[in-house]
Amino acid sequence: MTSPEQTALDLLAGYGAPDACALDLLCRRHPADAIAFTVVEADLTSRDLTFGELDELSGRFAAALAARGIGAGDRVATLMGKSAELVVALLGIWRLGAVHVPLFTAFAPPAIALRVTGNGTKAIVVDPGQRAKLAPGADIPADAGWLVVTTGEAGGGDLAFADLLAEDSPVPEPVAVGGEGTLIELFTSGTTGTPKAVPVPVRGLAGLHSYQHFGLDHTAEDVFWNAADPGWAYGLYFAISAPLAMGRRSLLLHAGFSPELTWQVLTRFRVTNFTAGPTVYRALRNSGAEVPEALRLRHLSSAGEPLTPDVIDWARETFGVPVRDHYGQTETGMMVGNAWHPDLVAEVRPGSMGRPLPGFAVEVLKAGSDELAGPGEVGRVAVDLARSPLMPFDGYRDAPERSAERFSADRRWYYTGDVAAKSADGYLTFGSRDDDVILMAGYRIGPFEVESALVQHPSVAEAAVIGTPDALRGEVVVAYVVVRDGAESGDALTEELKRLVKSRLAAHVYPREVHYVTELPKTPSGKIQRFLLRERAREVSPAS
Repeated sequence: MTSPEQTALDLLAGYGAPDACALDLLCRRHPADAIAFTVVEADLTSRDLTFGELDELSGRFAAALAARGIGAGDRVATLMGKSAELVVALLGIWRLGAVHVPLFTAFAPPAIALRVTGNGTKAIVVDPGQRAKLAPGADIPADAGWLVVTTGEAGGGDLAFADLLAEDSPVPEPVAVGGEGTLIELFTSGTTGTPKAVPVPVRGLAGLHSYQHFGLDHTAEDVFWNAADPGWAYGLYFAISAPLAMGRRSLLLHAGFSPELTWQVLTRFRVTNFTAGPTVYRALRNSGAEVPEALRLRHLSSAGEPLTPDVIDWARETFGVPVRDHYGQTETGMMVGNAWHPDLVAEVRPGSMGRPLPGFAVEVLKAGSDELAGPGEVGRVAVDLARSPLMPFDGYRDAPERSAERFSADRRWYYTGDVAAKSADGYLTFGSRDDDVILMAGYRIGPFEVESALVQHPSVAEAAVIGTPDALRGEVVVAYVVVRDGAESGDALTEELKRLVKSRLAAHVYPREVHYVTELPKTPSGKIQRFLLRERAREVSPAS
Protein backbone atom coordinates (compact mmCIF):
# COMPACT_ATOMS: atom_id res chain seq x y z
CA MET A 1 0.00 0.00 0.00
CA THR A 2 1.28 3.47 -0.92
CA SER A 3 2.20 5.59 2.09
CA PRO A 4 0.78 9.11 2.52
CA GLU A 5 4.26 10.57 2.01
CA GLN A 6 4.69 8.66 -1.25
CA THR A 7 1.25 9.80 -2.36
CA ALA A 8 2.34 13.41 -1.76
CA LEU A 9 5.45 12.86 -3.90
CA ASP A 10 3.40 11.25 -6.66
CA LEU A 11 1.06 14.27 -6.69
CA LEU A 12 4.03 16.61 -6.92
CA ALA A 13 5.41 14.67 -9.89
CA GLY A 14 2.20 15.32 -11.80
CA TYR A 15 1.50 18.91 -10.84
CA GLY A 16 5.15 19.90 -10.98
CA ALA A 17 5.87 18.43 -14.42
CA PRO A 18 7.47 20.75 -16.99
CA ASP A 19 4.46 20.28 -19.28
CA ALA A 20 1.81 20.67 -16.55
CA CYS A 21 -1.36 22.28 -17.93
CA ALA A 22 -3.81 23.72 -15.41
CA LEU A 23 -6.90 23.15 -17.55
CA ASP A 24 -6.04 19.50 -18.08
CA LEU A 25 -5.25 18.97 -14.41
CA LEU A 26 -8.31 20.80 -13.09
CA CYS A 27 -10.92 19.90 -15.68
CA ARG A 28 -10.21 17.86 -18.80
CA ARG A 29 -8.79 14.77 -17.14
CA HIS A 30 -12.06 14.19 -15.28
CA PRO A 31 -15.17 12.53 -16.80
CA ALA A 32 -17.10 15.14 -18.79
CA ASP A 33 -20.43 14.10 -17.27
CA ALA A 34 -19.21 14.20 -13.65
CA ILE A 35 -20.59 17.05 -11.53
CA ALA A 36 -17.91 19.54 -10.52
CA PHE A 37 -20.05 22.06 -8.61
CA THR A 38 -23.56 22.48 -7.34
CA VAL A 39 -24.26 26.21 -7.15
CA VAL A 40 -26.90 26.93 -4.50
CA GLU A 41 -28.96 30.14 -4.50
CA ALA A 42 -30.38 31.92 -1.47
CA ASP A 43 -33.82 30.40 -2.17
CA LEU A 44 -32.19 26.91 -2.14
CA THR A 45 -32.65 26.37 -5.87
CA SER A 46 -29.51 24.92 -7.41
CA ARG A 47 -27.65 24.26 -10.64
CA ASP A 48 -25.18 21.47 -11.35
CA LEU A 49 -22.09 22.19 -13.43
CA THR A 50 -20.31 19.24 -15.04
CA PHE A 51 -16.67 19.17 -16.02
CA GLY A 52 -17.75 18.99 -19.65
CA GLU A 53 -19.82 22.16 -19.31
CA LEU A 54 -16.96 23.93 -17.57
CA ASP A 55 -14.58 22.92 -20.35
CA GLU A 56 -16.91 24.33 -23.01
CA LEU A 57 -17.87 27.54 -21.19
CA SER A 58 -14.34 28.33 -20.05
CA GLY A 59 -13.17 27.82 -23.63
CA ARG A 60 -15.63 30.47 -24.84
CA PHE A 61 -14.55 32.87 -22.11
CA ALA A 62 -10.87 32.25 -22.85
CA ALA A 63 -11.52 32.83 -26.55
CA ALA A 64 -13.10 36.21 -25.85
CA LEU A 65 -10.18 37.27 -23.64
CA ALA A 66 -7.63 36.03 -26.17
CA ALA A 67 -9.38 38.02 -28.91
CA ARG A 68 -8.67 41.11 -26.80
CA GLY A 69 -4.99 40.40 -26.42
CA ILE A 70 -4.91 38.58 -23.07
CA GLY A 71 -2.58 35.62 -22.87
CA ALA A 72 -0.05 33.69 -20.83
CA GLY A 73 1.34 35.54 -17.81
CA ASP A 74 -1.23 38.35 -17.90
CA ARG A 75 -3.09 39.12 -14.68
CA VAL A 76 -6.90 38.85 -14.65
CA ALA A 77 -8.67 39.76 -11.41
CA THR A 78 -12.07 38.67 -10.11
CA LEU A 79 -14.22 40.73 -7.76
CA MET A 80 -16.96 38.15 -7.41
CA GLY A 81 -18.93 36.00 -5.02
CA LYS A 82 -19.27 32.23 -5.25
CA SER A 83 -21.02 31.54 -8.54
CA ALA A 84 -20.99 29.54 -11.76
CA GLU A 85 -19.52 32.57 -13.51
CA LEU A 86 -16.61 32.65 -11.09
CA VAL A 87 -15.61 29.04 -11.82
CA VAL A 88 -15.98 29.55 -15.58
CA ALA A 89 -13.84 32.70 -15.36
CA LEU A 90 -11.10 30.95 -13.38
CA LEU A 91 -10.82 28.04 -15.78
CA GLY A 92 -10.87 30.45 -18.71
CA ILE A 93 -8.03 32.45 -17.16
CA TRP A 94 -5.98 29.33 -16.48
CA ARG A 95 -6.72 27.94 -19.95
CA LEU A 96 -4.81 30.90 -21.38
CA GLY A 97 -1.91 30.45 -18.99
CA ALA A 98 -2.93 33.76 -17.42
CA VAL A 99 -2.73 34.48 -13.67
CA HIS A 100 -5.78 34.84 -11.43
CA VAL A 101 -5.81 37.73 -8.92
CA PRO A 102 -8.63 37.19 -6.38
CA LEU A 103 -10.29 40.23 -4.80
CA PHE A 104 -12.39 39.90 -1.65
CA THR A 105 -15.83 41.43 -2.15
CA ALA A 106 -15.59 43.33 1.16
CA PHE A 107 -12.59 45.29 -0.08
CA ALA A 108 -12.90 49.05 -0.53
CA PRO A 109 -11.35 50.77 -3.59
CA PRO A 110 -7.91 51.43 -2.00
CA ALA A 111 -7.47 47.75 -1.13
CA ILE A 112 -8.57 46.77 -4.62
CA ALA A 113 -6.23 49.28 -6.25
CA LEU A 114 -3.25 47.96 -4.31
CA ARG A 115 -3.81 44.51 -5.81
CA VAL A 116 -4.48 45.42 -9.45
CA THR A 117 -2.24 48.41 -10.17
CA GLY A 118 1.44 47.92 -10.85
CA ASN A 119 1.19 44.22 -11.65
CA GLY A 120 -0.05 44.42 -15.24
CA THR A 121 -3.67 43.47 -14.62
CA LYS A 122 -5.36 43.30 -18.03
CA ALA A 123 -8.96 42.60 -17.04
CA ILE A 124 -11.26 42.53 -14.01
CA VAL A 125 -14.36 40.36 -13.88
CA VAL A 126 -16.86 41.90 -11.48
CA ASP A 127 -20.35 41.27 -10.11
CA PRO A 128 -22.83 44.13 -10.62
CA GLY A 129 -23.03 44.92 -6.92
CA GLN A 130 -19.25 45.46 -6.84
CA ARG A 131 -18.89 47.49 -10.03
CA ALA A 132 -18.97 50.91 -8.34
CA LYS A 133 -15.71 50.11 -6.53
CA LEU A 134 -13.87 50.20 -9.87
CA ALA A 135 -15.01 53.73 -10.73
CA PRO A 136 -12.12 56.18 -11.30
CA GLY A 137 -11.25 58.14 -8.20
CA ALA A 138 -8.49 58.83 -5.73
CA ASP A 139 -7.29 55.22 -5.86
CA ILE A 140 -8.56 53.75 -9.13
CA PRO A 141 -6.87 55.47 -12.10
CA ALA A 142 -9.05 56.80 -14.91
CA ASP A 143 -6.64 55.38 -17.50
CA ALA A 144 -6.17 51.99 -15.84
CA GLY A 145 -6.16 50.22 -19.18
CA TRP A 146 -7.88 47.07 -18.01
CA LEU A 147 -11.04 45.55 -19.44
CA VAL A 148 -14.02 45.40 -17.13
CA VAL A 149 -16.24 42.36 -17.58
CA THR A 150 -19.47 42.43 -15.59
CA THR A 151 -21.66 39.46 -14.85
CA GLY A 152 -24.67 41.74 -15.19
CA GLU A 153 -25.74 44.19 -17.86
CA ALA A 154 -22.81 46.08 -19.34
CA GLY A 155 -22.64 49.82 -19.74
CA GLY A 156 -20.12 52.60 -20.13
CA GLY A 157 -17.57 50.58 -22.02
CA ASP A 158 -17.86 47.42 -19.90
CA LEU A 159 -18.19 43.98 -21.45
CA ALA A 160 -20.99 41.61 -20.45
CA PHE A 161 -19.91 38.15 -19.32
CA ALA A 162 -22.86 36.53 -21.13
CA ASP A 163 -22.05 38.39 -24.35
CA LEU A 164 -18.47 37.14 -24.27
CA LEU A 165 -19.68 33.56 -23.96
CA ALA A 166 -21.90 34.09 -27.01
CA GLU A 167 -19.08 35.30 -29.25
CA ASP A 168 -17.77 33.12 -32.05
CA SER A 169 -14.03 33.59 -31.47
CA PRO A 170 -11.80 30.55 -32.07
CA VAL A 171 -11.23 28.63 -28.83
CA PRO A 172 -7.51 28.57 -27.97
CA GLU A 173 -5.73 25.39 -27.08
CA PRO A 174 -4.93 25.16 -23.36
CA VAL A 175 -1.54 26.63 -22.48
CA ALA A 176 0.84 24.46 -20.47
CA VAL A 177 2.86 26.83 -18.29
CA GLY A 178 4.52 23.96 -16.41
CA GLY A 179 4.77 23.28 -12.71
CA GLU A 180 6.71 26.47 -12.04
CA GLY A 181 4.24 28.67 -13.92
CA THR A 182 2.13 31.01 -11.80
CA LEU A 183 -1.51 30.02 -11.35
CA ILE A 184 -2.70 32.54 -8.75
CA GLU A 185 -1.40 35.78 -7.29
CA LEU A 186 -2.94 36.13 -3.87
CA PHE A 187 -2.10 38.88 -1.37
CA THR A 188 -1.42 38.28 2.29
CA SER A 189 -1.32 40.79 5.15
CA GLY A 190 1.60 41.32 7.49
CA THR A 191 2.46 43.73 10.27
CA THR A 192 4.69 46.08 8.31
CA GLY A 193 4.32 47.47 4.84
CA THR A 194 1.52 46.90 2.39
CA PRO A 195 0.04 43.45 1.65
CA LYS A 196 2.44 41.19 -0.22
CA ALA A 197 1.78 39.31 -3.48
CA VAL A 198 2.10 35.54 -3.10
CA PRO A 199 2.63 33.76 -6.43
CA VAL A 200 1.04 30.28 -6.29
CA PRO A 201 2.68 27.98 -8.87
CA VAL A 202 0.89 25.15 -10.65
CA ARG A 203 2.96 22.69 -8.60
CA GLY A 204 1.26 24.18 -5.53
CA LEU A 205 -1.83 22.22 -6.55
CA ALA A 206 -0.07 19.12 -5.23
CA GLY A 207 -0.30 20.43 -1.68
CA LEU A 208 -3.90 21.56 -2.15
CA HIS A 209 -4.88 18.15 -3.54
CA SER A 210 -3.03 16.37 -0.75
CA TYR A 211 -4.81 18.35 1.98
CA GLN A 212 -8.21 17.85 0.37
CA HIS A 213 -7.52 14.12 0.34
CA PHE A 214 -5.75 13.57 3.66
CA GLY A 215 -6.83 16.51 5.78
CA LEU A 216 -10.49 16.71 4.75
CA ASP A 217 -10.94 13.15 3.45
CA HIS A 218 -13.08 14.41 0.56
CA THR A 219 -14.37 11.20 -1.05
CA ALA A 220 -16.40 10.54 -4.17
CA GLU A 221 -19.44 9.77 -2.01
CA ASP A 222 -19.29 13.07 -0.10
CA VAL A 223 -21.51 16.08 -0.43
CA PHE A 224 -18.72 18.54 0.32
CA TRP A 225 -19.19 22.17 1.33
CA ASN A 226 -16.47 24.65 2.23
CA ALA A 227 -18.22 27.83 3.39
CA ALA A 228 -15.11 30.05 3.15
CA ASP A 229 -15.06 33.00 0.73
CA PRO A 230 -13.06 32.47 -2.50
CA GLY A 231 -11.56 35.95 -2.18
CA TRP A 232 -9.31 34.44 0.51
CA ALA A 233 -6.91 31.53 0.44
CA TYR A 234 -8.92 28.86 2.27
CA GLY A 235 -12.00 29.37 0.10
CA LEU A 236 -10.16 29.70 -3.21
CA TYR A 237 -7.83 26.80 -2.44
CA PHE A 238 -10.26 24.34 -0.88
CA ALA A 239 -13.75 25.22 -2.10
CA ILE A 240 -12.70 25.53 -5.75
CA SER A 241 -9.12 24.64 -6.72
CA ALA A 242 -8.56 21.42 -4.76
CA PRO A 243 -12.01 19.92 -5.49
CA LEU A 244 -11.35 20.60 -9.19
CA ALA A 245 -7.95 18.95 -8.89
CA MET A 246 -9.48 15.85 -7.29
CA GLY A 247 -12.45 15.76 -9.67
CA ARG A 248 -14.82 15.82 -6.69
CA ARG A 249 -18.11 17.68 -6.36
CA SER A 250 -18.21 20.84 -4.23
CA LEU A 251 -21.12 23.06 -3.17
CA LEU A 252 -20.93 26.82 -3.77
CA LEU A 253 -23.46 28.99 -1.95
CA HIS A 254 -24.26 32.03 -4.09
CA ALA A 255 -25.49 34.08 -1.13
CA GLY A 256 -24.24 35.81 1.97
CA PHE A 257 -23.77 34.00 5.25
CA SER A 258 -26.49 33.57 7.81
CA PRO A 259 -26.88 30.82 10.41
CA GLU A 260 -30.43 30.10 9.22
CA LEU A 261 -29.40 29.62 5.60
CA THR A 262 -26.43 27.50 6.64
CA TRP A 263 -28.69 25.12 8.56
CA GLN A 264 -31.01 24.95 5.53
CA VAL A 265 -28.22 24.13 3.09
CA LEU A 266 -26.72 21.49 5.38
CA THR A 267 -30.13 19.84 5.58
CA ARG A 268 -31.54 20.27 2.08
CA PHE A 269 -28.40 19.13 0.28
CA ARG A 270 -27.56 16.43 2.84
CA VAL A 271 -24.02 17.70 3.34
CA THR A 272 -21.66 15.06 4.68
CA ASN A 273 -18.34 16.92 4.76
CA PHE A 274 -18.36 20.54 5.97
CA THR A 275 -15.55 22.99 6.65
CA ALA A 276 -15.63 26.60 7.81
CA GLY A 277 -13.94 29.02 10.17
CA PRO A 278 -14.64 28.88 13.92
CA THR A 279 -16.80 32.01 13.55
CA VAL A 280 -19.32 30.04 11.48
CA TYR A 281 -19.56 27.30 14.10
CA ARG A 282 -19.96 29.85 16.88
CA ALA A 283 -22.68 31.61 14.89
CA LEU A 284 -24.52 28.32 14.41
CA ARG A 285 -24.21 27.56 18.10
CA ASN A 286 -25.44 31.03 19.08
CA SER A 287 -28.30 31.15 16.59
CA GLY A 288 -30.69 29.37 18.95
CA ALA A 289 -32.03 27.30 16.05
CA GLU A 290 -33.20 23.77 16.68
CA VAL A 291 -30.70 21.35 15.17
CA PRO A 292 -32.33 19.55 12.23
CA GLU A 293 -32.70 15.80 12.61
CA ALA A 294 -31.99 15.16 8.93
CA LEU A 295 -28.29 16.09 9.08
CA ARG A 296 -25.88 13.55 7.59
CA LEU A 297 -22.55 15.14 8.59
CA ARG A 298 -19.63 12.75 9.03
CA HIS A 299 -16.74 15.26 8.97
CA LEU A 300 -16.44 18.80 10.36
CA SER A 301 -13.27 20.83 9.85
CA SER A 302 -12.05 24.30 10.70
CA ALA A 303 -9.22 26.63 9.69
CA GLY A 304 -8.27 30.28 9.64
CA GLU A 305 -7.94 30.90 13.37
CA PRO A 306 -7.36 28.78 16.48
CA LEU A 307 -10.27 26.53 17.34
CA THR A 308 -11.30 26.82 20.97
CA PRO A 309 -12.28 23.68 22.95
CA ASP A 310 -15.84 24.92 23.56
CA VAL A 311 -16.60 24.71 19.82
CA ILE A 312 -15.21 21.17 19.66
CA ASP A 313 -17.36 20.10 22.62
CA TRP A 314 -20.47 21.78 21.18
CA ALA A 315 -20.01 20.08 17.80
CA ARG A 316 -19.51 16.67 19.39
CA GLU A 317 -22.69 17.09 21.42
CA THR A 318 -24.68 18.56 18.53
CA PHE A 319 -23.53 16.51 15.53
CA GLY A 320 -21.97 13.48 17.13
CA VAL A 321 -18.56 14.36 15.62
CA PRO A 322 -15.96 16.92 16.69
CA VAL A 323 -14.66 19.78 14.62
CA ARG A 324 -11.07 19.06 13.60
CA ASP A 325 -8.72 22.05 13.51
CA HIS A 326 -6.21 22.60 10.68
CA TYR A 327 -3.44 25.13 10.17
CA GLY A 328 -1.79 26.74 7.19
CA GLN A 329 -1.03 30.04 5.49
CA THR A 330 -1.63 31.77 2.18
CA GLU A 331 2.02 31.12 1.36
CA THR A 332 2.04 27.43 2.23
CA GLY A 333 -1.44 26.03 1.93
CA MET A 334 -2.46 23.71 4.76
CA MET A 335 0.48 21.99 6.41
CA VAL A 336 -0.72 20.88 9.86
CA GLY A 337 -3.99 19.29 10.80
CA ASN A 338 -6.12 16.89 12.76
CA ALA A 339 -6.55 14.84 9.61
CA TRP A 340 -9.74 12.94 8.80
CA HIS A 341 -8.30 10.39 6.36
CA PRO A 342 -8.40 6.83 7.78
CA ASP A 343 -4.64 6.46 7.32
CA LEU A 344 -3.97 9.50 9.52
CA VAL A 345 -6.98 9.94 11.78
CA ALA A 346 -6.27 10.13 15.53
CA GLU A 347 -8.02 11.38 18.63
CA VAL A 348 -8.54 15.13 18.72
CA ARG A 349 -6.60 16.98 21.39
CA PRO A 350 -8.49 20.15 22.29
CA GLY A 351 -6.29 23.18 21.72
CA SER A 352 -4.00 21.39 19.27
CA MET A 353 -3.99 22.17 15.56
CA GLY A 354 -2.76 18.64 14.87
CA ARG A 355 0.32 17.12 13.33
CA PRO A 356 2.26 17.93 10.15
CA LEU A 357 0.46 16.70 7.04
CA PRO A 358 2.12 14.56 4.33
CA GLY A 359 4.67 16.51 2.35
CA PHE A 360 5.47 18.93 5.18
CA ALA A 361 7.91 18.86 8.08
CA VAL A 362 6.86 21.53 10.57
CA GLU A 363 9.00 22.16 13.63
CA VAL A 364 9.24 24.58 16.54
CA LEU A 365 12.49 26.54 16.86
CA LYS A 366 13.90 28.26 19.91
CA ALA A 367 13.26 31.99 20.20
CA GLY A 368 16.79 33.12 19.47
CA SER A 369 18.19 30.49 17.14
CA ASP A 370 17.34 27.85 14.55
CA GLU A 371 17.82 25.12 17.13
CA LEU A 372 14.84 22.83 17.68
CA ALA A 373 12.83 23.63 20.80
CA GLY A 374 12.25 20.85 23.27
CA PRO A 375 8.93 19.00 23.66
CA GLY A 376 6.32 21.37 25.04
CA GLU A 377 8.63 24.39 24.75
CA VAL A 378 7.04 27.44 23.16
CA GLY A 379 8.93 28.66 20.11
CA ARG A 380 8.74 29.78 16.50
CA VAL A 381 6.83 27.63 14.00
CA ALA A 382 9.00 26.90 10.96
CA VAL A 383 8.88 24.64 7.92
CA ASP A 384 11.92 22.44 7.32
CA LEU A 385 12.37 22.99 3.59
CA ALA A 386 14.74 20.05 3.25
CA ARG A 387 11.89 17.71 4.24
CA SER A 388 8.88 19.55 2.81
CA PRO A 389 8.54 18.70 -0.89
CA LEU A 390 5.01 20.17 -1.10
CA MET A 391 6.12 23.62 0.05
CA PRO A 392 5.05 25.93 -2.84
CA PHE A 393 6.38 29.29 -1.67
CA ASP A 394 9.66 30.75 -2.93
CA GLY A 395 9.14 34.42 -2.11
CA TYR A 396 6.86 37.40 -2.61
CA ARG A 397 6.61 39.08 -6.00
CA ASP A 398 8.93 42.07 -6.37
CA ALA A 399 9.79 42.09 -2.65
CA PRO A 400 13.21 40.46 -2.18
CA GLU A 401 13.90 42.01 1.22
CA ARG A 402 10.55 41.01 2.68
CA SER A 403 10.91 37.56 1.14
CA ALA A 404 14.32 37.14 2.77
CA GLU A 405 12.80 37.82 6.19
CA ARG A 406 10.71 34.65 5.87
CA PHE A 407 13.67 32.35 5.25
CA SER A 408 16.81 31.46 7.14
CA ALA A 409 20.06 32.60 5.54
CA ASP A 410 20.81 29.04 4.36
CA ARG A 411 17.22 28.58 3.07
CA ARG A 412 16.79 25.61 5.39
CA TRP A 413 13.83 27.14 7.23
CA TYR A 414 10.69 29.06 6.33
CA TYR A 415 9.53 31.14 9.29
CA THR A 416 5.75 31.25 9.58
CA GLY A 417 5.71 34.13 12.06
CA ASP A 418 3.58 32.07 14.44
CA VAL A 419 4.39 30.71 17.86
CA ALA A 420 3.47 27.24 19.15
CA ALA A 421 4.68 24.27 21.16
CA LYS A 422 5.18 20.76 19.82
CA SER A 423 4.67 17.64 21.88
CA ALA A 424 6.99 14.66 21.86
CA ASP A 425 4.57 12.79 19.58
CA GLY A 426 4.28 15.62 17.08
CA TYR A 427 1.14 17.57 18.02
CA LEU A 428 1.40 21.35 17.65
CA THR A 429 -0.49 23.69 19.95
CA PHE A 430 -0.88 27.23 18.70
CA GLY A 431 0.47 29.88 21.04
CA SER A 432 0.29 33.25 19.32
CA ARG A 433 1.52 35.22 16.37
CA ASP A 434 4.85 36.93 16.81
CA ASP A 435 4.07 39.16 13.81
CA ASP A 436 0.96 40.80 15.33
CA VAL A 437 -1.38 39.74 12.51
CA ILE A 438 -4.99 39.85 13.69
CA LEU A 439 -7.17 36.83 12.90
CA MET A 440 -10.82 37.88 12.80
CA ALA A 441 -13.35 35.30 11.65
CA GLY A 442 -10.61 33.58 9.69
CA TYR A 443 -9.44 36.74 7.92
CA ARG A 444 -5.85 37.88 8.38
CA ILE A 445 -5.71 41.61 9.08
CA GLY A 446 -2.38 43.41 8.99
CA PRO A 447 -2.25 46.15 11.63
CA PHE A 448 -0.16 48.35 9.36
CA GLU A 449 -3.01 48.62 6.85
CA VAL A 450 -5.52 49.73 9.48
CA GLU A 451 -3.04 52.07 11.14
CA SER A 452 -2.23 53.64 7.77
CA ALA A 453 -5.90 54.33 7.20
CA LEU A 454 -6.42 55.82 10.66
CA VAL A 455 -3.57 58.31 10.39
CA GLN A 456 -5.10 59.74 7.22
CA HIS A 457 -7.65 61.49 9.42
CA PRO A 458 -6.50 65.06 10.05
CA SER A 459 -7.11 64.71 13.80
CA VAL A 460 -4.88 61.64 14.22
CA ALA A 461 -1.20 61.98 15.00
CA GLU A 462 -0.42 58.30 15.59
CA ALA A 463 -2.31 55.04 15.75
CA ALA A 464 -1.70 51.42 16.66
CA VAL A 465 -4.10 48.50 16.41
CA ILE A 466 -4.21 45.10 18.05
CA GLY A 467 -6.53 42.15 18.14
CA THR A 468 -8.50 41.41 21.29
CA PRO A 469 -10.49 38.25 22.04
CA ASP A 470 -14.09 38.11 20.86
CA ALA A 471 -16.58 35.35 21.64
CA LEU A 472 -17.93 35.17 18.09
CA ARG A 473 -15.15 36.29 15.75
CA GLY A 474 -12.12 35.02 17.64
CA GLU A 475 -10.53 38.47 17.57
CA VAL A 476 -11.64 41.99 16.72
CA VAL A 477 -9.65 45.09 15.85
CA VAL A 478 -9.06 47.59 18.66
CA ALA A 479 -7.30 50.90 17.99
CA TYR A 480 -5.17 53.14 20.21
CA VAL A 481 -5.03 56.69 18.88
CA VAL A 482 -2.97 59.77 19.71
CA VAL A 483 -4.79 62.91 18.51
CA ARG A 484 -3.04 65.99 17.14
CA ASP A 485 -2.66 69.11 19.24
CA GLY A 486 -5.91 71.01 19.27
CA ALA A 487 -8.01 68.08 18.04
CA GLU A 488 -10.88 66.71 20.11
CA SER A 489 -11.27 63.04 20.86
CA GLY A 490 -14.59 61.47 21.69
CA ASP A 491 -17.55 59.62 20.22
CA ALA A 492 -17.81 61.81 17.12
CA LEU A 493 -14.18 61.21 16.16
CA THR A 494 -14.53 57.50 16.93
CA GLU A 495 -17.39 57.16 14.46
CA GLU A 496 -15.45 59.11 11.83
CA LEU A 497 -12.46 56.81 12.25
CA LYS A 498 -14.61 53.70 11.91
CA ARG A 499 -16.16 55.05 8.71
CA LEU A 500 -12.72 56.01 7.39
CA VAL A 501 -11.34 52.50 7.79
CA LYS A 502 -14.44 50.98 6.20
CA SER A 503 -14.12 53.27 3.19
CA ARG A 504 -10.35 52.90 2.79
CA LEU A 505 -9.98 49.14 3.43
CA ALA A 506 -12.99 46.92 4.01
CA ALA A 507 -16.13 46.87 6.10
CA HIS A 508 -14.94 44.03 8.33
CA VAL A 509 -11.61 45.54 9.44
CA TYR A 510 -12.80 48.68 11.21
CA PRO A 511 -11.85 49.03 14.89
CA ARG A 512 -14.66 47.91 17.19
CA GLU A 513 -13.15 50.07 19.93
CA VAL A 514 -11.03 53.23 19.80
CA HIS A 515 -9.02 54.24 22.86
CA TYR A 516 -7.41 57.68 23.02
CA VAL A 517 -3.95 57.82 24.60
CA THR A 518 -1.29 60.49 25.03
CA GLU A 519 1.46 58.29 23.60
CA LEU A 520 2.07 54.82 22.19
CA PRO A 521 4.57 52.38 23.73
CA LYS A 522 7.67 52.15 21.52
CA THR A 523 11.13 50.67 21.45
CA PRO A 524 14.15 53.01 21.54
CA SER A 525 14.25 52.73 17.74
CA GLY A 526 10.64 53.90 17.49
CA LYS A 527 8.90 50.59 16.72
CA ILE A 528 5.44 50.30 18.24
CA GLN A 529 5.28 47.66 20.99
CA ARG A 530 1.88 46.20 20.30
CA PHE A 531 2.43 43.45 22.85
CA LEU A 532 2.27 46.10 25.59
CA LEU A 533 -1.07 47.29 24.22
CA ARG A 534 -2.31 43.71 24.31
CA GLU A 535 -1.19 43.43 27.93
CA ARG A 536 -3.03 46.67 28.72
CA ALA A 537 -6.17 45.31 27.08
CA ARG A 538 -5.96 42.10 29.13
CA GLU A 539 -5.60 44.10 32.36
CA VAL A 540 -8.76 46.04 31.54
CA SER A 541 -10.70 42.90 30.57
CA PRO A 542 -8.92 40.00 32.29
CA ALA A 543 -11.78 37.59 31.65
CA SER A 544 -11.61 38.01 27.86
